[in-house]
Amino acid sequence: MFGTFVNTLAIIGGSLLGLLFRGGIPGSYSTTIIQSVGLSVILVGLKGALKAEDLLLVIFSLAVGSVAGELLKIEARLQAMGNWLESRFSGTDSGISQGFVTASLIFCVGSMAIVGSMESGLTGQHQTLFAKSVLDGITSVIFASTLGIGVIFSAGSVLLYQGIITIGASLLKPFLIPEVIAQMSAVGGLLIMAIGINLMEIKQIKVGNMLPGIFMPLFFFMAKQLWSYI
Repeated sequence: MFGTFVNTLAIIGGSLLGLLFRGGIPGSYSTTIIQSVGLSVILVGLKGALKAEDLLLVIFSLAVGSVAGELLKIEARLQAMGNWLESRFSGTDSGISQGFVTASLIFCVGSMAIVGSMESGLTGQHQTLFAKSVLDGITSVIFASTLGIGVIFSAGSVLLYQGIITIGASLLKPFLIPEVIAQMSAVGGLLIMAIGINLMEIKQIKVGNMLPGIFMPLFFFMAKQLWSYI
């Protein structure tokens, strides 16, 4: 949960700072900042991907996981969730609503929140959520300076959403061994690199549909263990 707590505080701090710049931040500045953070995210992903020891298993995991993700339509479901939240809350007259809904969608309905939270729960590593904290903190400055105080309340959404994912993932920890964790981290690292590419608008990759690939090394290990008992 440590990574999620850091993420929550980053959003609160960024929002408070953004309220001091209520007049707004020039678009060119915000674009350059987001792109620089995108480069940093790619670096974080690269470091994770280099942990791979079995490249064939990484390729297999991404391929099979992507097929599963496409069948489950994860990316479309995430988008549908965002659309539902927007239609559910944006119709209110409260001045807080727009900032809260917009920031919550950006910070929660995204692949980085899911990948980072699972990594935090499964491996105890928080680098992805730390990188997300920087991104969310900077983004909250930009949002709060234009959308107002509602942005700060999105920190509660992040705490609840990512906390549930982290705690749920930690239940699988007893079934993991270092080799499996390394392979899962490698697959996750590649997905984090893809998120960085999306942030830089080089190419839009459906990272959400690739998420099942993270669990493929675990399933492969479980199947291997089961086969050994037959």
